[in-house]
Amino acid sequence: MNLAELERKLIAAARSCPVSEKVPYAFEQRVMAHLRERPVPDVRSFWARALWRAAASCVGIMLLLAAWSFFSPASATPATDLSQEFENTVLAAVDQAQSADSLW
Repeated sequence: MNLAELERKLIAAARSCPVSEKVPYAFEQRVMAHLRERPVPDVRSFWARALWRAAASCVGIMLLLAAWSFFSPASATPATDLSQEFENTVLAAVDQAQSADSLW
């Protein structure tokens, strides 16, 4: 259907209806004034609240895991120095390259 023709018919139908006294005077202006008075939602405050809640839950999870690791019984294997194992793993490629160079 042609939109211009539809718009013309709708406007003609609206003009043919008599004005009703049921609607108070300047009702639409009051409604629009109330809509303009509504505060604009602050997106930054929503993000700030969500991030603080997430930070609080992360701290709670961290405390639970710290307590669990502190109070858990020691395993049967001897304790190893994690920093030394990490360094050996990271530098393993360097050690292999040096041993390959010494062969030449």
